[in-house]
Amino acid sequence: MTEPTHRVRALHTDSTVTVYQAYAPSIGLSAARDGRFPASWSRERMTWIKPSFLWMMYRCGWGTKQDQETVLAVEITRDGFEWALRHACLSHYVRGVHADLPTWRRQLKAAPTRVQWDPERDLHARPLPYRSLQLGLSGEAARRYADEWTVSVTDVTPLAHRIHALVREGREEEARTALPLERPYPVAEDLLAHLV
Repeated sequence: MTEPTHRVRALHTDSTVTVYQAYAPSIGLSAARDGRFPASWSRERMTWIKPSFLWMMYRCGWGTKQDQETVLAVEITRDGFEWALRHACLSHYVRGVHADLPTWRRQLKAAPTRVQWDPERDLHARPLPYRSLQLGLSGEAARRYADEWTVSVTDVTPLAHRIHALVREGREEEARTALPLERPYPVAEDLLAHLV
């Protein structure tokens, strides 16, 4: 079955969605230990969350890049995730989606969340022909994410290292089996219409 170019895929339950981020141990280990982001985590700057585990692995080098050594699985409420989508603007101008460039710029400046679609990755970090969602949260959205939407924070760095080791050893089927089970997330069509 062919994957659509734009589809939200995530590990999710009836009430939560899991997204991934990577941090320096000073932030990541504290967040995982306490199940919430510490006061030192800036609620004023933009933070990007990714429902795709493999895209996060591509971004953080399987937890080896500087200041991205701690990989977190952050379980957030579906209500919060959908609020973020509802209040989002595409991170780039698209003719036909936006009335014109100045209108898009105003919408982008006002929106507390941004949507970006990047090529999904395989186990070897190679781009796939379909895209993976990233959500940029700023201002109100970042504060809600940290202080209202977060249900749990888990350090999945050991999982990242284990899967990466399996890939390096050529044990791809075992690596694939160990991945989080990401499946299509049921987003209402009208919610995504202005974001693709």
